[in-house]
Amino acid sequence: MVMRHPGLIPLSHDHHHGLALALRCRKQALGQLKPMGPEGLRARAEEFVHFFSTSLAPHFRAEEEIVFPLINAVSAEGKTLIERLVQEHGQIRAMITRLEAGHGLGKLLFDAGDLLERHIRCEERELFPLFERDVDAKEAEVAAEKIKNLLGTRLG
Repeated sequence: MVMRHPGLIPLSHDHHHGLALALRCRKQALGQLKPMGPEGLRARAEEFVHFFSTSLAPHFRAEEEIVFPLINAVSAEGKTLIERLVQEHGQIRAMITRLEAGHGLGKLLFDAGDLLERHIRCEERELFPLFERDVDAKEAEVAAEKIKNLLGTRLG
């Protein structure tokens, strides 16, 4: 098990819940979760939208305003990775509107779950190790405090 920098733990906590949701979305889309059919797809879409509004939206903000700029400042190899992650944030945000509209939910939920899982795994396996390796301890502590303050209203 990887020990994360304490400042990244709230983000990793979100990632844990996001991976579980991603799996449920894919299983729902494949008809492997009850209730099946349109009712189940609608319920899972509502769950994804709710998770986005309560967890992912502030999570993305913490990454985009705190983590990404810090890594960009200290790691040349992080720039391309961060560009991709920001693009994926945009793709996930766009999926929310489509999930709320409720059309083509089977494929959309499968794709949303797939993208969310790949995105989270990339952050855990590539982005966070860059943070832990390249960001100096003082800057990491400042970032940790900022992340805690930004996410603080929902941590407990």
